[in-house]
Amino acid sequence: MQNQTGNGILEEFRIEFLDCWQRVPNKGFFLTLLVVWLALFQWLGNSTLGYVSTKSLFYWLYDAFTAGGRSDAFEEETVGLFMPLAVLVILWLKRRQLIALELKPGWPGLLLLGAGALLHVVGYLVQQPRISVAGLFLGLYGITGLTWGSTWLRATYFPFLLFGFCMPLGSQAEIVTFPLRLLVTRLVELVCHYVLAIDVIRQGTALINPTEHYNYEVAAACSGIRSLLATMAIAVTIGFYSFGKWWKRLVVIGSAFPLAVVGNLFRMLTIVVAAELGGQEWGNTVHEGGPLGVFSLLPYVPVFLGLFWLENWLRERPASHAIPPMEAKTA
Repeated sequence: MQNQTGNGILEEFRIEFLDCWQRVPNKGFFLTLLVVWLALFQWLGNSTLGYVSTKSLFYWLYDAFTAGGRSDAFEEETVGLFMPLAVLVILWLKRRQLIALELKPGWPGLLLLGAGALLHVVGYLVQQPRISVAGLFLGLYGITGLTWGSTWLRATYFPFLLFGFCMPLGSQAEIVTFPLRLLVTRLVELVCHYVLAIDVIRQGTALINPTEHYNYEVAAACSGIRSLLATMAIAVTIGFYSFGKWWKRLVVIGSAFPLAVVGNLFRMLTIVVAAELGGQEWGNTVHEGGPLGVFSLLPYVPVFLGLFWLENWLRERPASHAIPPMEAKTA
């Protein structure tokens, strides 16, 4: 029964996809430009043949996101791997609005494509792959605009903004991660002392039990940068997808930082409480994710609750039409 249901969903998707694909104009022109553009970055994308000996910018990105492609690595910026899929999903959800647009070639896309190519040339010559990454996605946006015009560019600028999360920060992330590490350890110390009555000593970015029952160093990977990037991406998606007013979008996006901090605080408090109850071993179990990595989702519980509450609070509701009181009849 489940297999039949799955086959039915796939069949519906196939029919819908073919219908949309047939209604899209200039498909051959778009695919030709896309293949040439991606081939450029595959074979002439990276000029820094040091730690990552490859000319492919895509492999360079994969290496940056996964700490050298280790199967056991889940680094702070792995969220960038999922952004292209997120962009495709959003474009698919908006497919009917996009197909209804007047889709025809437009010159603004040529300007964006040229700017993307220029960025890549500069990045290649000065051996700065991040500049080439910006050129890659700007040029990709330009190709769609060159194929389908300025109306397409206006309708799809938000999904393409999400490609910004594909920019690896590398060592530059330390500017953010170190203050986050200090902030979360201070908050954990305050909550433990004044709310949970747990005796925890903070030494820099380390949390230590006075009896040496347990101790934890809040490393860069535990700073919350991973959840911050994911929260920012979710907040941007909700802000642009749910609201048309800029101030509401900015409120939702601005909530990403405090919500990510609260989420990471919740995770660190859970580790400390587990260690208080069962020693270092229990704390390590929570820290390492536990069975099926379920504890790795702890930072996102406050995030999702906070974002969905904020989205509901900001949502415009239809004005209530009160029934006017009946006029008193005069004799």
